[in-house]
Amino acid sequence: MSQETSKYKRILIKLSGEALAGEGEFGIDSNKAHSLAEEIKEVHSLGVEIALVVGGGNLIRGANLAKVGMDQATADYMGMLATIQNALALQDACEKKGLYTRVQSAIDIHSIAESYIRRRAVRHLEKKRIVIFAGGIGNPYFTTDTAASLRAVEVGCEVILKATKVDGVYDADPKKEPNAKRYTHISFMESIKRRLKVMDSTALSLCMENNMSIIVFDIFKRGNLKDLVLGDKKIGTLISNSEDIRIDGE
Repeated sequence: MSQETSKYKRILIKLSGEALAGEGEFGIDSNKAHSLAEEIKEVHSLGVEIALVVGGGNLIRGANLAKVGMDQATADYMGMLATIQNALALQDACEKKGLYTRVQSAIDIHSIAESYIRRRAVRHLEKKRIVIFAGGIGNPYFTTDTAASLRAVEVGCEVILKATKVDGVYDADPKKEPNAKRYTHISFMESIKRRLKVMDSTALSLCMENNMSIIVFDIFKRGNLKDLVLGDKKIGTLISNSEDIRIDGE
């Protein structure tokens, strides 16, 4: 085991589908999957117990289908199935790096994944297996952010690391506003009040009520994940129950 010391014993990493996407943010790029798996392996080598939740937006977006007239529940179920495909791709990439993994699905699909059972998931984590939660929470009208929050609370994670393509939470869209400022810390309540679109309000409320901190960070910058786990406070935005608001550079 590495002499470097992790700040956390058990974490949940929330990945968007685009973290696996190919050109045009669609499909599954095996190179990206293997790059993610390598970073996960580096964190795992520190002795950290790792759970993962991955979205399905690179394959299908249920919300978009609903907007063009598809039944909302049907569209959401299709999105949940996409998360299972991504989970299997990530599992394959991790196992090619020598990691032991389990995919647990909230939708029963016994031939390719375990059904989600909390105690079994915890036992896998204790045995240092990577657990990939798929299929959302098994019900429509909930996002994968909510699934990540729920699973993190259920299996006793210490923090949710929300992997995105930006380096934190801003007071405005940094792509549209060049003077947008990045928060280094903001509270759950302020995130909800300011509609910062970090996560949906259901996910944020669940984390707030259970004191489950979230760190939003850029997964596409190599080494960020490991540095976060080692306790680098300069990376990303911390969202917690603490009321103080801090902005980068101030």
